[in-house]
Parts: sequence; structure tokens; C-alpha cells
Amino acid sequence: MAEAHQKNHDYHIIDPSPWPILASLGAFIITFGGVSYMRYLNGGSFKLFGLELANPWLFYIGLIIILYTMVGWWADTIKEAHEGAHTRVVSLHLRYGMIMFIASEVMFFVAWFWAFFDASLFPSEAIQASRVEFTGGQWPPRGIEVLDPWHLPLYNTIILLLSGTCVTWAHHALLHGDRKGLVNGLALTVALGVLFSFVQGYEYMHAPFGFKDSIYGATFFMATGFHGFHVLVGTIFLLVCLLRAMKGDFTPKQHFGFEAAAWYWHFVDVVWLFLFFSIYIWGGWGAPLAHG
Repeated sequence: MAEAHQKNHDYHIIDPSPWPILASLGAFIITFGGVSYMRYLNGGSFKLFGLELANPWLFYIGLIIILYTMVGWWADTIKEAHEGAHTRVVSLHLRYGMIMFIASEVMFFVAWFWAFFDASLFPSEAIQASRVEFTGGQWPPRGIEVLDPWHLPLYNTIILLLSGTCVTWAHHALLHGDRKGLVNGLALTVALGVLFSFVQGYEYMHAPFGFKDSIYGATFFMATGFHGFHVLVGTIFLLVCLLRAMKGDFTPKQHFGFEAAAWYWHFVDVVWLFLFFSIYIWGGWGAPLAHG
């Protein structure tokens, strides 16, 4: 009887799980919640079936459901790995999934780069559509003071490059069975990720232009802001890997969770290099620099 239930293949047939339907429910609620929250902030109305939904609570409910789903789903994935369900074939497919996810993220950032380059290469049309009037069809719009790329942006570039080096060090330490090197490399990477977020927050608070001031501000904050959000996600991803490494979860032969986090972090590094050169340096070329 036991032989009849013995697995004789490399595939993982998962048990029935509540996470896919719960994730869909959370995404559905947070979509409506986001619209109702924006209506609420603008003093508007959002009625559905006679109910007034212009409030922030739907958004937070959807967010809580999604966060709970993420924790539960990934905890189950880690449990399956410990139980030996991540065979050679399953691990390969997990890698394919992560590659496709990063590819979708590449296209996400392509959209924001496209918006920035479209506005910068055709400034007359973009400036006319702006809510604030600026004179002259030039980029950046006349009257805009830009951030000095060789100050905080360069500092953050060095931080991310160092963090990429540290996560690579941690990866090589793991492959060679060096648990101490793995933990130290991950700890430094997480610390540098947190430092990057603080520096970018300081930069935003002292930026001489706002999101609503012009098309320059809108495209700048959307591109760099979404990158900052990805840095935050990647930092949490690596922090979880650090906690797992301290528990002894990863081995030289089985460590896809860490590998996926390292791929994601290197992707964040590369995107920042494009942002630094195209938006901070090229995109602000010739404009007066803000001081102070």
C-alpha cells in the first residue's frame, strides 16, 4: 500500500491551497480601495450599489489580505523545500518563473523611461500639457532647478554598487559552505539597502520641484519612486533570507530563495544605473542646479 503512494517522478503535486483565491480577493479589494481612497482624499464620492465607498478602509483591508497571503504562501513554499518537494525539475521551473517575473519588471520600468524620454525629446508638447506654465520648449523646463547628480544621486549609486558586491560575496560564501560569510554579506547588503532608502527619502524632502509642478517632476518621481519601492521590497526579501541563513536554512545545493533575492537585487542595481545616467545626468543637463 505504501508503495502505491510512493512518488516516482520529479514533479511536485501541491496540496489544495487557499492562497491563490485569497490573493485574487485581496487584489480585487485593493483595486477598488485605491480608487475609493483617492476619491476620499479629493473630497469626492464613490458610490457602488447605493453604498458610499469613498474611504481609506477598503484599501487597507485589501493590503492586509495581500500581506497575509504573501507571508502564508511563502511560508508554505519554504516548508515544501524542507520536505524535499523542490526537486531538480521543480527548482528549474521556479527559476523560469523568477526570470519571467524580472522580465515583466523590466517592461514595467521601460514604461517609465519611455514617459521620461518622450517628454524630454518633445518638450514643447509635454510642457503645454503641464499644470504649471513654464516658458520655452526646452528640457528640463525653464524655471526648474534640478538635483546635482554628483551629490546624493552619486552617493546612492555607490551604495547600490557596494550592496551588489556584498550580495555576490554572500552567494559565493554560500556555495563554498561559508555560513559566516553568507550571514555577514547579507547583513551588509540589507544595511546598505536601508541606507539607500534613507538617502533617497532625504533627497525627496529637499527636492526643489514637486510631483505636481511640471511634467519633469511627475516623470522624475514616478521613475525614481517606483525604483525606491523596489529597493524596499528587495531589502525585505534579503532580510528574510538573512533570518533564514542565521537559522541554517540554505545549503550549497539548495538555496533558490536566496538566489531569487540576489537576482532581484542585481536587477534593482542595473535599473538604478540607467536612472542615474538617463534621468539625473542626461535628463538634467544644462539646467541650473539646486543648492542647499
